[in-house]
Amino acid sequence: MSAMLKITLPDGSVREVAPGTTPADIAAAIGPGLAKAAIAAKVDGELRDIMRPLESDTNLALVTAKDEADALELVRHDYAHVLAEAVQQLFPGTQITFGPSTDDGFYYDFAPKGRPFTEEDLPAIEEAMRRIIARDEPLIREVWSRADLIARWQRDGETFKAEWAAELPEGEELTVYRAGKGEDAWLDMCRGPHLASTGKLDPSAFKLTRVSGAYWRGDQKNAMLSRIYGTGWLNKKQLDQHLTRLEEAAKRDHRKIGQEMDLFHLQSEAQGSVFWHPKGYMLWRQLEAYMRRRLDAAGYVEVKTPQLMDARQWEQSGHWGKYRENMFVVPDEIPNTEEDGPVLSGEGDLMALKPMNCPAHVLIFRQGIKSYRDLPIRMAEFGCCHRNEPHGALHGIMRVRQFTQDDAHLFVRADQLVDEVKRFCDLLDVIYKDLGFDSYAIKLALRPEKRFGSDEMWDWSEQSLRDAVAATGRDTPEFGWEELEGEGAFYAPKLEFHLTDAIGRTWQCGTLQTDTVLPERLDASYVGEDGNRHRPIMLHRAILGTFERFLGILIEHHAGKFPLWLAPVQAVVATIVSDADGYAEEVAATLAAAGIRVETDLRNEKINYKVREHSLAKVPYLLVLGKREADDRTVAVRPLGTDARQEVIALDALVERLKTEALAPDLHG
Repeated sequence: MSAMLKITLPDGSVREVAPGTTPADIAAAIGPGLAKAAIAAKVDGELRDIMRPLESDTNLALVTAKDEADALELVRHDYAHVLAEAVQQLFPGTQITFGPSTDDGFYYDFAPKGRPFTEEDLPAIEEAMRRIIARDEPLIREVWSRADLIARWQRDGETFKAEWAAELPEGEELTVYRAGKGEDAWLDMCRGPHLASTGKLDPSAFKLTRVSGAYWRGDQKNAMLSRIYGTGWLNKKQLDQHLTRLEEAAKRDHRKIGQEMDLFHLQSEAQGSVFWHPKGYMLWRQLEAYMRRRLDAAGYVEVKTPQLMDARQWEQSGHWGKYRENMFVVPDEIPNTEEDGPVLSGEGDLMALKPMNCPAHVLIFRQGIKSYRDLPIRMAEFGCCHRNEPHGALHGIMRVRQFTQDDAHLFVRADQLVDEVKRFCDLLDVIYKDLGFDSYAIKLALRPEKRFGSDEMWDWSEQSLRDAVAATGRDTPEFGWEELEGEGAFYAPKLEFHLTDAIGRTWQCGTLQTDTVLPERLDASYVGEDGNRHRPIMLHRAILGTFERFLGILIEHHAGKFPLWLAPVQAVVATIVSDADGYAEEVAATLAAAGIRVETDLRNEKINYKVREHSLAKVPYLLVLGKREADDRTVAVRPLGTDARQEVIALDALVERLKTEALAPDLHG
């Protein structure tokens, strides 16, 4: 008789069960309520099918819908499989490829036998998905041999799946999930886990949203596939809330608002770069001026470095090997054939546009001898950078190829690290609140698989950031503290700061990285108190991230209704009758002299037309003038907003009010 397995539950209790017992069996033994609620299990921390037999002594936690993060990942993965099964039922001959879950749903990539899929196909596919859910097909995990699996995919005409199966590492366990029973059951190659059956999904809690093209394995040299996106949730209430958020997000889309406010435009002649219009660039200038004042007050020095640098510099820094495919190279004539990028021959002038500022800042640090007394040095640059992002990844001004970072690098001694991290967190906190963001989370991204530096260095760097955040009191649930395995940069772990916007979306903007690799590779040093050379620690840090992306976030967060100090146009003086034109010019000149960004609207149009137009352009104040206002030297003030009430005040009082309100937060008091 096989030895009994010892299963330790979260409350510390231990149950002895026979080998082959499933987590579902244990849930049923605990009680019928848990048996119904449990949808998966965590076995020694690994998420698994609830019907997968236990094989050894283990720590077991049963997962229910209350464990929302795990539950959502499961159901979204299952919706993707149900989508693929439905498509193959409706469109015989369609090949399947991959179908992962996403942050708010799922997608699946298909190779249609005939025409690409369109959004007109989605209602029929949704109905087929609901029929599969209603059939409550069991999802059964099976382990296949490589040869058998490849043969099965080839038999079924699934060339993409056969190719992928053939390339998986030798010795890796190949698992398949069977939906239903019998030889004709639908199959997909997948690591899992999955729910016990399709009937565990809520048929009212998903919606297919759009169709796009996608290249097989993300390579434009490969076949073009049809990608179907969907959103999936635990229940209809969650779905409805999500769809409401999407509607609100569409209203706030920075591209739409940018056009309405005449802020910027994008066009194919400069893909991935932004054409900033006068009003948009005024918004940029106000943000940049505010950031510059904050940095000056925080003890930063500002520098300016070249955009085009010799490729050998990027090879020495390590970016050439790790980042070459994303760099713009002049001339771009050396094939990228080696694992770490091409070896530079030493002939010719191969140059590269900088994708980041850090190596150039090290070169400035190296000018002249630095003493331990000179540290910390806080070196900032609003540096223009270029990265060759794939065309499909470009998105408005949120994801571009030319961008400006609010970048800085701090060169510090080890004994200064904790204090500098605290200073940075305090500065970031103030800036985010000034810009209207009251909530953000802090996450620690740990070492990636491909990296520079020793394990000892990474141990020290990661622990230093943990200790520094703990010293600020921010390593708490209130700040969403979390550690992210494998998501650090190739040269350093990093703190990530994730903003929450007005409609609950999160945006990763700020970063702080503790780097000991780049100072070593670029030979940065200072003279210590002992008279010897020492390597500084280099803290890479950003608060906004990039101006382009952050301005896009800011537009959507405020829905274009910026606080007065940021608004590109703060007031428009609009006349009702031409008799007030002269007074309107005087009012505008008086406001402009007081530092208010003001325009006039003297067109021969009805005032209601002017109100609608300037409201659409999100002008904070419309100053309406008729003959009475001109005679009395008053102004009818109409603030932006449907609930705003118009009031008539004296011109002098208006000037004082707007002067005070238009001050940036750091200039108040």
